[in-house]
Amino acid sequence: MRKLSVVIALLSLSYSVIALTGCATLMQPTAQVDTTAGAAPLPPYSGPKARIAVADFEVKAAKATGEIGSGLREMLITALINSNRFSVVERQALSAVMQEQELSSSGAAQAGAGGPQRGKIKTADLIITAAVTEFDPQASGGSGGIGGGGGVGSGILGGLLGAALNKAHMALDIRIVDTSTSEVLAATRVQGQASDVAGGFMAGFLGSWGLSGGLSVYANTPMEKAIRICIIEAVRYISQAIPANYYKY
Repeated sequence: MRKLSVVIALLSLSYSVIALTGCATLMQPTAQVDTTAGAAPLPPYSGPKARIAVADFEVKAAKATGEIGSGLREMLITALINSNRFSVVERQALSAVMQEQELSSSGAAQAGAGGPQRGKIKTADLIITAAVTEFDPQASGGSGGIGGGGGVGSGILGGLLGAALNKAHMALDIRIVDTSTSEVLAATRVQGQASDVAGGFMAGFLGSWGLSGGLSVYANTPMEKAIRICIIEAVRYISQAIPANYYKY
C-alpha cells in the first residue's frame, strides 16, 4: 500500500511537470518583430533621401561593452539603409577611401584603369548620435524568477520555470545633429523590451536576421528581440523627426 502511494505521488508530479511544460510551450512572446530591421515597420518609400552619418555609439550601460556599441551601430546603419529613406555616408572607412584616392592620383596605379577620383566625397547634412544607456540581457527571470527561492516553488518545478522565463531590456538615447550649425534638431530615448521562454521553445522564431559583432551571443534569446525592437524604433523615430527639407537627394 505504501509503495502504491509513492507511485501515485510520482505520477501526479510527472503530470504536473508535463502540464507546466505544455503551458510554457504555448506561451506567446510579448515582442513580435519582423526579420528585416528598419524596413518592415515603415511603409514603402521611394522619394528623396536625407544624407546622414552615424557616429560611434557611446556606451554608458554597465552591462554593455564597446564591442556591443559597435555592433549596435552597424545594425542601425543597415536598418537605416534598408528603410530606403537615407543616404548614409561612412566615416569609419574614410581613411581607406582616402588611401585609394591617393593611390589613384599618385601615378603608381595602372594608367587608364579608371578608379576613384578626388573631390567627390559626399558630406552629411546630419549626424545621428546614440548612447547605450541601458543594456540588461536578464532584467528579470532566470534563477531569480519563479522557483528562485524556497517553498513550493523550489525544486524540480521551480527550477524548470525559473530557467525558462526571462525578460531583457535595452535603451538608446538618440540625437539628430545638423552638421552646419551643430544644432541638435531632435532627441529622444528609444527602448526595447522582450520576455519569452528560453531554450528550444524559441527555436526558429527569430528567422535568419543575424546580430552584429559582440551581440551574436544573444542570438535566439529575449535580448535579441529587445535589440531588434530598439533598432526598429530608432529608425522609425529618426525618419519621422528629421525635417522634410533635409530629404532632398
